[in-house]
Amino acid sequence: MGPYRPLRRTVFGLLLSLALAALLWMAGPALRPAQADSPLRATSVCEAHELKARQEANPDLAIEISEEFDRPFPSASACLSHELAWDEDAPGPNQPIPFSHKHHAGEFEIECLYCHTGTDRSRMAGVPSVEMCMGCHAAFAAEYDQLEGIRVLKQHWEEQRPIEWVQIHRLPEHVKFQHQAHVRAGVECQTCHGQVQELDKLYMVPDTQMGPSGLPTAKLEMGWCINCHRDEGATQDCFTCHY
Repeated sequence: MGPYRPLRRTVFGLLLSLALAALLWMAGPALRPAQADSPLRATSVCEAHELKARQEANPDLAIEISEEFDRPFPSASACLSHELAWDEDAPGPNQPIPFSHKHHAGEFEIECLYCHTGTDRSRMAGVPSVEMCMGCHAAFAAEYDQLEGIRVLKQHWEEQRPIEWVQIHRLPEHVKFQHQAHVRAGVECQTCHGQVQELDKLYMVPDTQMGPSGLPTAKLEMGWCINCHRDEGATQDCFTCHY
């Protein structure tokens, strides 16, 4: 054995180890040795809810939540509905405020006429005013201000500026739809507006029916309304809607 053979083996082993380490690193994080991760830190109450849910699914996940964000409100469902109400990928237009019908009418079972006041007494549907919204939200915990929608609402209230809601359901000007007549007849809001209590972001839920002639008619078209009047035994006189 020559005097340099042990040295050559040591150098070869070192180079082989370095090469293997480089290959593992290039292969990506899936093959790298596990390292202790620093805890994920919440920067809001909503993030705290999310981290708690993730830790519940994965007990090994390290999280850090300060006392400032370890609060029950806004609730996890409020945070989620607030996010989904402004989901660009969901159907329907983004409203000035991410109002969720699912959160208000679904989870808390707020009656339609509580916010849409006067709809049972007027041809037009009542749209909730800023004062109506603030009647509830002025009493909520300050943590709710972490939601952008609440800040936008309060800004409208401070500036005494109405909310410019984007209209979704609209009939031609020559059609006179009477909201109060339908509400008093017991027609549910969902008949025309869909299951709003299940929607975070409101849109015109499609509904196509077949008329007596065998032709399809879509929601809010004349044939769609006539089908309903026919099924419910309501008048089909032209002057009922056109006057």
